[in-house]
Amino acid sequence: MISAPKRTPKVMFLFLALAYSLALVTFAADDVAEQQKQIRSMVQETLQRLYKAEPKTRAAIKHAYGYAVFSDLGVKILFGGTGNGKGLAVNNRTKHEVFMKMIEIQAGLGMGVDKFRVVFVFDNERAFNDFVNKGWEFGGQSTFAAKNGDQGGAMAGAVAVSDGVWMYQLTDKGLAAEISATGTKYYKDDELN
Repeated sequence: MISAPKRTPKVMFLFLALAYSLALVTFAADDVAEQQKQIRSMVQETLQRLYKAEPKTRAAIKHAYGYAVFSDLGVKILFGGTGNGKGLAVNNRTKHEVFMKMIEIQAGLGMGVDKFRVVFVFDNERAFNDFVNKGWEFGGQSTFAAKNGDQGGAMAGAVAVSDGVWMYQLTDKGLAAEISATGTKYYKDDELN
């Protein structure tokens, strides 16, 4: 009679360690896929809100070189605040997606929680690639007035924040008339790409 080979504690330990490692890798991949799915969903919901608030933006985004959408949650307590968020940049020509992060630092008196969405529209390849590959930041305190319908055309409600880059800001109340950016940095999310 042939007996089954004996499994030593060392072999069992290695087998369990390997199984555990595979489970962690699978869990991490599922977690990444779930985060990507949530960000894509946020992007679509934000774009629909923007199109409803300013219908001409649908054509502007469709015909742009690319766009990026971010969700931001900021908290301000007394003398300072911080915010962070996630987003997605999409090249309209290739449909390539780049998952990104943002971080914001605020100075000044105040208290509260601020939640908003930001949509960037890129007129050209250089503006899009610089944003995605080099990151981008607003320094200090910047406040811009959004263009009104008679001057902005397809970009009504947007602000030109740099050469070839337009920005929309949506709050719970709709499209913001003034866009405020305080020490905000946008950069690639290495974990989700």
